[in-house]
Amino acid sequence: MYLAIDVHYKTNYAKSVGLIFLSKADEVAHEVFVDIINEVASYQPGQFYKRELPCLLKTISKVDLNTIEAILVDGHVYIDNDGNYGLGGYLYEALGNKTPIIGVAKRAFHANKETVKEVYRGTSQNPLHVSAIGMNLERAAQFIQEMHGNHRHPTLLKILDGITKTK
Repeated sequence: MYLAIDVHYKTNYAKSVGLIFLSKADEVAHEVFVDIINEVASYQPGQFYKRELPCLLKTISKVDLNTIEAILVDGHVYIDNDGNYGLGGYLYEALGNKTPIIGVAKRAFHANKETVKEVYRGTSQNPLHVSAIGMNLERAAQFIQEMHGNHRHPTLLKILDGITKTK
């Protein structure tokens, strides 16, 4: 099983959503978890993970991580080529360095070109920027490449994004 997670910030709260799916071929989530977080840390430039990580961990706490092969997160594992963590790296550390994390970002960072793999899906000319910790980067990129869907974003990640943004 796999877990894809994301957070969206509303005016006075955050909505954290997790989707459990069984294989990369799935087009429908096996299970969905939704958390509303009323006390969200303020945004700090360069330290976005401090705001997002507690929200993700609340949602992840509902899942038996022993059953999860990898967690997909909207963001980067590394922010540079020196191995400094982005959200995915901090999540990996917070989970005891046991559960592999695949970062799937829509935008590139100029300083982490060596720690990401560009994945082109469908007919899109814009890549997804895939990174990984706890697993091989090539394997992570192939997983995202082979997920269900004919567009830039895999079907389940598009569904996840839609759920986080609804009221």
